[in-house]
Amino acid sequence: MDIKIIVATHKRYKMPKEDIYLPLYVGAEGKESIGFVGDNIGENISIKNPFWCELTGLYWAWKNLSYDYLGLVHYRRHFKGKNKGNDKFSKIIDRRELEKILEETDIVLPNKRHYFIETLYSHYEHTHYIEDLEKSKKILEEKYPQYLNAFNVVTKRRSGHMFNMFIMKKELANSYCSFIFDILFELEKQTNPLQYNKYQARLYGYISELLLDVWIEQNELKYKEVPFINMEKTNWLKKGSSFLKAKFFGKKYNGSF
Repeated sequence: MDIKIIVATHKRYKMPKEDIYLPLYVGAEGKESIGFVGDNIGENISIKNPFWCELTGLYWAWKNLSYDYLGLVHYRRHFKGKNKGNDKFSKIIDRRELEKILEETDIVLPNKRHYFIETLYSHYEHTHYIEDLEKSKKILEEKYPQYLNAFNVVTKRRSGHMFNMFIMKKELANSYCSFIFDILFELEKQTNPLQYNKYQARLYGYISELLLDVWIEQNELKYKEVPFINMEKTNWLKKGSSFLKAKFFGKKYNGSF
């Protein structure tokens, strides 16, 4: 299988060695090389990276790579395989295991993140600025009205596939990218990320996390969930504290966790 999984990064970092992984310097436009392919060659939206996050890498891959399967992961967050080793990098899913999974499904997603006491809608409302999500819903209503029910179903759930991580068949990747970028380019015309701090300004990346599940729900697509592994330690106490402050005291996320 011709599998291309881009590993979005903004800095030098240890990368998986298997040929299915392509380290990609996202937001490379106007910056010095870090030794990886940059998302600023060919057709690209690299300059939008402060607001679009890893989606500038996805756009670049969609427009410039050839593949049978396209995937997106992050330098500090990967799909976890069954390999057992002494370090985290030896546990990243490899070609052999991934090909077996892709023989049975067209899409690989990370395990859902569960919020338990929040819906996806209320979580976005507490941690980000809900007017941007409402604008996205309005765009859906105007451009893709058939997706509106799926949007309502997904945002009422208490769990979802986060991080913009996936691996999917070429035909589905083309369909998804056409859908997501059409929505987000229109949303960009109606929003001003410069009014927010650097963390909140990445609103297009946050909204796309929800729209991935909306697209899957509407098209009734089957997928396989695979655990993911964080390459760096997560301060769960600080993260949990930020979550509770957002929910009960209206303090938006600022990225300091």
